[in-house]
Amino acid sequence: MDDSLSELSCEEFSERLAARSSVPGGGGAVALAGALAAALCSMAGSFTAGKPRYADVEGEVLALMDEAEEVRCRLLELIEEDAAGFLPVTEALALPRDDPRRADAVERAIEGACMAPLATMGECCRAIALLERMGGVCAPALASDVATGAYLARAALEGASVNVYVNATMLRDRALASRIEASCDELLEGFSPRARALADAVTARIRGRGQRG
Repeated sequence: MDDSLSELSCEEFSERLAARSSVPGGGGAVALAGALAAALCSMAGSFTAGKPRYADVEGEVLALMDEAEEVRCRLLELIEEDAAGFLPVTEALALPRDDPRRADAVERAIEGACMAPLATMGECCRAIALLERMGGVCAPALASDVATGAYLARAALEGASVNVYVNATMLRDRALASRIEASCDELLEGFSPRARALADAVTARIRGRGQRG
């Protein structure tokens, strides 16, 4: 690729995604969604920090913003890593079937292709935990942004899991595949319900305010 996928405009990225091209694909799309979730966490903090009313939690808000920025930047890197991880797979699969190197090359490439989406899942889990904490300290006017971030992070987490699973099913080493799938299962079970619970709780509070009015 001649340019960085993460540096494309929204229009350019979506055009690339829609095209008949392998990258960016689902892995890049969910990494971007996760980055947007982390960005919304930072946004909630940006509109809270500096207000006298929230002076007692400003230190926590600023710390959460710093970590959210780390997550956002890492997820943007994972857009590139996911794309780079796909190339060895295509190269290995392109080897002649009677080439004695093919089976091992495919195995190594597929194992490598599991790593970016698994890392994406980990960063999405970090984003969910940060959004939970930010939701407890940010200004109420930012609650909808926290909820939106939670929905995005959950979608990215679950979407990345599909990419892990589809690669793991192709591994000959079933013990390795089981370990990778178990890591995936643990992240899903631990954080997907938390993201949904956060988004639902915020939405219920917002709707409750409207009904009282």
